Amino acid sequence: MDSRNLLLASLLFLSVGYAEPSPEPSAIPSAKPTENPAISHSGFLNPADGDTVVFLGDSITHQCLYTQYIEDFFFTRYPERKIHFHTSGVGGDKAEDAMARFEDDVAALEPDFVTLLFGMNDGQYEAFNEETFAIYRSGMTQLIDRVEKIEAQAIALSPTMFDHHQRELRQSDSTYRFRGKDHDPYYNALLAYYGAWLRETAAKRSLPFINLWGPINDITFEARRSDPDFSIVEDAIHPGAAGHFIMAFSILSASQQERVNVSSITITKSGPKWVAAKNEKISDLKISRDGSQMSFTFLARSLPWVVPAEMSESPLKWGPSAPPSLGYDLTHAGHKLGAERLRIAGLPPGKYELQIDDQVIGIFTHLALGAKVELQNYPQTPQSRQSLAVALLNRERNDKAVRPMRDLWSKVKGLRKRLESTEDFNEGYSVLLSQIEELHHLSSDYEARIYEAATPLPRRYQLQLVPQR
Repeated sequence: MDSRNLLLASLLFLSVGYAEPSPEPSAIPSAKPTENPAISHSGFLNPADGDTVVFLGDSITHQCLYTQYIEDFFFTRYPERKIHFHTSGVGGDKAEDAMARFEDDVAALEPDFVTLLFGMNDGQYEAFNEETFAIYRSGMTQLIDRVEKIEAQAIALSPTMFDHHQRELRQSDSTYRFRGKDHDPYYNALLAYYGAWLRETAAKRSLPFINLWGPINDITFEARRSDPDFSIVEDAIHPGAAGHFIMAFSILSASQQERVNVSSITITKSGPKWVAAKNEKISDLKISRDGSQMSFTFLARSLPWVVPAEMSESPLKWGPSAPPSLGYDLTHAGHKLGAERLRIAGLPPGKYELQIDDQVIGIFTHLALGAKVELQNYPQTPQSRQSLAVALLNRERNDKAVRPMRDLWSKVKGLRKRLESTEDFNEGYSVLLSQIEELHHLSSDYEARIYEAATPLPRRYQLQLVPQR
């Protein structure tokens, strides 16, 4: 495939995210219209109580960031479900490499869902090569077959973005890990081509597919209209925390979650009476005779989706990055996937101070309250602070248990490459598996603490008319 064809493939994938079957690897994907290019299968990744989700991939999954933000969402959105999460990424892996560890790193966990994120390494950072592409196709096909054999749901994720502009900017940076390394000038387009093939394959097999390449490219190039050097893939290969949040948001949005919103409090005046919506747990509603004061207790079923300011308690080998909050803001994740709506209609005209558990949240007009206030925009609410505590605990779980476990799996990979003797490999592998099992137990202990911390608590709301000066 020449550079012109690769560029055309990437433009088609970015604009519509759909590709026709390609009997020959050099064929150019052709476009079909679709309502949402990120979604090709509705209603997936909705685990039930006790289900297990495995994130299988390469170093981008090894970073334990998009996986962590998805975990945070489920921990706080469905706290009554004890969903188990395992990150199974290994740096440098291609799709075919994952087969060598599949039994112990995936199948042994008895997953119900397995996400598959490969491609960045599969193209070997070179120009398109039919033999290399055939190896990628074979590896992904084997993985999908193997996931289906263990009766789990395979979820195909497209490769992410290779940031050529960022790579050029970093060439003068002595700390840059990939300084001087050769990369094909059209590698980002090649990744789009790989993603187009994967989408078509997923469609043929009735599997969910999520286009991660498109959203990261879209956001990057839109931002570069005002900031030419903007990047969320800070080392050109691995998305930073903001990029990982965009990945998490894309996956959750495409999966059409059962609970798009966190909560909805609605209290309206009907004639002389005040009526609270019955679909939410509102109790002990009290309103003064003149309507200038109101209080009630509310027990939400979920907590807001909150991410820590820092991606880790200590620097990661992938280098510094923009915070996950940037990804949260760029995707409007709070409004789209985490709204906490408060609507109180019928209050006398004026401005009202809102307190939750005696914490002042803000002052709002009766018009704003009658329309809608989205409380997820106020990080000082008790429920947001509770959710942040959950996210910080999960970050600690990933820092101290999950990422170290992935590092051990990288050692297994190195051991497999170095030792030709089966006996020597088995001895070393046994030692590493024992250490991995210890970290599994530590991760499970954290998980139990996380679910305890994520249980929503009754909150006391108070509204008070602010006297005019």
